Amino acid sequence: MYKLVQKEDIIRIPAEYIRKGQSLNQHIDKLAATAFEGRFDDDNRFILVTLNHEPLGRGRIIHGDGAIYQNVKFDAVLFCMDDYEVVEGAVSEVHDFGAFVRIGPMEALLHKSQIMEDHVDVNVGMGMIEGRQTGRRLQTRSTVRARIVSLSPNSTDPRQSKIGLTCKQPGLGGIEWLEEERKE
Repeated sequence: MYKLVQKEDIIRIPAEYIRKGQSLNQHIDKLAATAFEGRFDDDNRFILVTLNHEPLGRGRIIHGDGAIYQNVKFDAVLFCMDDYEVVEGAVSEVHDFGAFVRIGPMEALLHKSQIMEDHVDVNVGMGMIEGRQTGRRLQTRSTVRARIVSLSPNSTDPRQSKIGLTCKQPGLGGIEWLEEERKE
């Protein structure tokens, strides 16, 4: 789920950062963090933090722009999600249609039809979802183990990414339920 990798990419260093006597390295950390952190990379992995930024070679100036385009090598902490991966997260919100589950820095939807085989009743005011026959509950801050069944990252606005979860398979569900089943 989390990985530390070394990456290379290009940052744009605006002309106002180019002053006689100042090193561009002073600005590269701030500009690289702004350019890369909080976004998806080309492989749909979410970049949480970048560090150890190192310029590679000489930058390029494009006619009419005035900025320097600099290749940079850096370390990045990534949050990776794969289709059908099993994840654990905490219920952050309960709505009429199901619950949002926080998995790492992302929010995923656990639709009420995907929580359990039982019919469920949703009480938004109390932040709770309860099975009619089983009495099993999920509420805000409950921990769940779920499988990612749909993954549609939005590279332009990561908060608009769509991640769908299910708990309707063996070994998935509320952690409390799984512990009860294990004891039985």
